[in-house]
Amino acid sequence: MAQLDTLDLVVLAVLLVGSVAYFTKGSYWGVQKDPYASSYSLANGAKSGKTRNIIEKMDESGKNCVIFYGSQTGTAEDYASRLAKEGSSRFGLKSMVADLEDYDYENLDTFPHHKVAFFVLATYGEGEPTDNAVDFYEFITGEDVSFSQGGGANDNALSNLRYVAFGLGNNTYEHYNSMVRRVNTALEKVGATRVGTPGEGDDGAGTMEEDFLSWKEPMWSALADSMSLEEREAVYEPVFSVVERPEMSAEADEVYLGEPNKNHLEGTSKGPYNAHNPFIAPIAESRELFTVKDRNCLHMELDVSGSNLSYQTGDHVAVWPTNAGKEVNRFLNILGLSSKRHMVINVKGLDPTAKVPFPTPTTYDAVVRYHMEICGPVSRQFVASLAPFAPDDPSKAEMAKLGNDKDYFQEKVSSNYLNIAQTMEMVGTSQQWTAIPFSLFVESVHKIQPRYYSISSSALVQKNKISITAAVESLRIPGAPNVVRGVTTNYLLALKQKQHGDPSPDPHGLTYAITGPRNKYDGIHVPIHVRHSNFKLPSDPSKPIVMVGPGTGVAPFRGFIQERAEQARAGENVGKTVLFYGCRRQTEDFLYKTEWDDYKKALGKDLEIITAFSREGPQKVYVQQRLKEHGKEVNELLLQKAYFYVCGDAANMAREVNSTLAQIIAEHRNLSDSKGEEIVKSMRSVNQYQVGQLHVRHHVLRLLAFFAALLQSQLE
Repeated sequence: MAQLDTLDLVVLAVLLVGSVAYFTKGSYWGVQKDPYASSYSLANGAKSGKTRNIIEKMDESGKNCVIFYGSQTGTAEDYASRLAKEGSSRFGLKSMVADLEDYDYENLDTFPHHKVAFFVLATYGEGEPTDNAVDFYEFITGEDVSFSQGGGANDNALSNLRYVAFGLGNNTYEHYNSMVRRVNTALEKVGATRVGTPGEGDDGAGTMEEDFLSWKEPMWSALADSMSLEEREAVYEPVFSVVERPEMSAEADEVYLGEPNKNHLEGTSKGPYNAHNPFIAPIAESRELFTVKDRNCLHMELDVSGSNLSYQTGDHVAVWPTNAGKEVNRFLNILGLSSKRHMVINVKGLDPTAKVPFPTPTTYDAVVRYHMEICGPVSRQFVASLAPFAPDDPSKAEMAKLGNDKDYFQEKVSSNYLNIAQTMEMVGTSQQWTAIPFSLFVESVHKIQPRYYSISSSALVQKNKISITAAVESLRIPGAPNVVRGVTTNYLLALKQKQHGDPSPDPHGLTYAITGPRNKYDGIHVPIHVRHSNFKLPSDPSKPIVMVGPGTGVAPFRGFIQERAEQARAGENVGKTVLFYGCRRQTEDFLYKTEWDDYKKALGKDLEIITAFSREGPQKVYVQQRLKEHGKEVNELLLQKAYFYVCGDAANMAREVNSTLAQIIAEHRNLSDSKGEEIVKSMRSVNQYQVGQLHVRHHVLRLLAFFAALLQSQLE
């Protein structure tokens, strides 16, 4: 009987622990987040136990407008900040910007009717929410959504909520702007009232900025009518204070010189490693993949041993870039800050809801080098905001004209693809712009974002090493005074050069602080984290797969084939594996040419590599043409439930592959063209057809859209 009593007690204890776990969701033993994991709250002087109740937060801070953002690359966050500033300066709104992952949403049914909420939402990949918007999206679109007052999906629970919506998307993907469309539908379903029309920006067409500008003016007019707002003359009101600390040394232990958070500052970096906390990964190996001197493509192996970072084949690795020294110097010089680059500064929010986008105290040099997107595209609205601070009247007039004249801005700035420092150099004939408050740049130049690359290795084969395949970006635009250089890929090229013995790497005339803040990246290291992806092999390896990946679009497929070869060696039944690969010439840029032969030894006749070399014959040949030539085989594999994958140039190649596949299905099944398109669409909806993202720098994607014809000949 005593044994039975003991067992009863054990069972009761387990049930008690389970109940506590369920009702507290692990809050008693959960891992404490790094203070900078989701915000720089300590830098702002905010309390660590901040509320997740947005109604409470708005009441405490006296706000009547909240602008939520769902952002992956920083653009949506930038637009949210701009809307908050404009609403305050033009209409007297008491605005705050809010990261969607920082708040709960069950109490939106108590949102005061006299206030307004904005939703600025980017769509990521194939219709997915951004990382920070996942919880909000799943909540608001859920069939069983339930709010704090007991209302649900069909009860007009949010009849009190007045909202504005703007989406950021890319029309080269099937689910264009799906996030803002679905959220708008969900909000309307629960009774919320939208002000104005939902805006949609298109990065695929290269019109994102102008789409935003043309949307916001009628939106402001509609909101002013709805809330009885009166417009006033806009004046600059700083969101942050920037205080110089000449008594402090930049080498003081408490000064951040580019470290992303306190643990990194103290040299005690620890996981979990994520989008707010990078792992400083050793580069175990790096090599050049091209055999020509005027272009570069890198293969790198990043060692993640001991980090607890894990990945699955098909995931993405994020590289945290550093701005090139040449551009850092240009930026500091035009502002007259070169002599004060190592001056210690404290940055604080002048409003309790303002989040400083980097830890402080820090220095001007560290902010510009590690935290600001100084090489990104220039906003016409931002140029207009700088006009009052121009060094002379002609420069002031020119900046005002650029800010107000869309076509003139396109001719002078956008078509030459100038960054903000280059724009000021052009307008002010290299005069220094010393009157601009540095706080204006902290507010307006959004935070430099990690660049994502498809992992080109198999987690089954090398779980502790992550492979990157990256073409180094260097684009010369006819008539433009500058060459567009990829920040991250040239940074990686500098690391590769250093690893191969160059003591002072200087790729394309650029220099990088490759040893990192306080030499913490010395020994050839790079900050990274891993982002999980839905771009995956079928769970059953016997399923056939067809892959289309020209150029560096082949990166994830190297991982796929590497994995299937390993499975075959282990005796598993591996299905037919077909890769359509294209490049210019097999003697110049045929990526992993010798490796494919090794994989064929394991996979035998089940691996088929079909190539398209665009510069070897009298006529250019592309992968979509090879796909059509092999249409009969492709259709037969699809009838066997083969998975179909595409990775690469979404603006041109991926669209043409989509159309070609529909034509193949229609032709070989004796169906109409529309029926072929319908079948392809159905394949995509059930993930039998997957489109991967070739992760290049955000502004280069815009440039590719704008100069599509020119770059077609360069990239193929």
